[in-house]
Amino acid sequence: MYQSIISRRRARGVTLLEVLISVLVLGVGLLGVAAMQANALKTNHSALQRSQAVMLAYFMLDAMRANRNAALAGDYDLGTIGSAGSDDSPICTAPSGSTHITRDQAAWFAAMKDNLGDLNTTCGLIACNAARCTVKVMWDDERANLNLDQETPEPQIIEVSTVL
Repeated sequence: MYQSIISRRRARGVTLLEVLISVLVLGVGLLGVAAMQANALKTNHSALQRSQAVMLAYFMLDAMRANRNAALAGDYDLGTIGSAGSDDSPICTAPSGSTHITRDQAAWFAAMKDNLGDLNTTCGLIACNAARCTVKVMWDDERANLNLDQETPEPQIIEVSTVL
């Protein structure tokens, strides 16, 4: 009988300690789940923006196909594609004017700014060479740019080329 009293006194705080350790492990697990969910949301938003950029590039190519002669004449061209060793020169503001082409381009820029961010880094480039046309959509996806040692992050670029 004397031994059972001693063992009860020694075991008195053990259950409380086990509960505290269990709560600590559960808390760390929940923090891990929350971090994983935040990362999933970030990458999901980046994937959405990439999908929208592809859709916007095809939107402009469809408008150019509808007005094929003007597109092949270079009337839709915006900016310039750099030659080997030089950078592209995209346009980041919609052209003004009342022609059918400038209205197409203005609608394209408005859709880019609405879907990819209304920043100066949301830009577009259209270049036709003979029957081949290239459309580039560029935007800043700060969520996807995980390289923190860069002062200015690299823009995301979607390029679609087709023969009209």
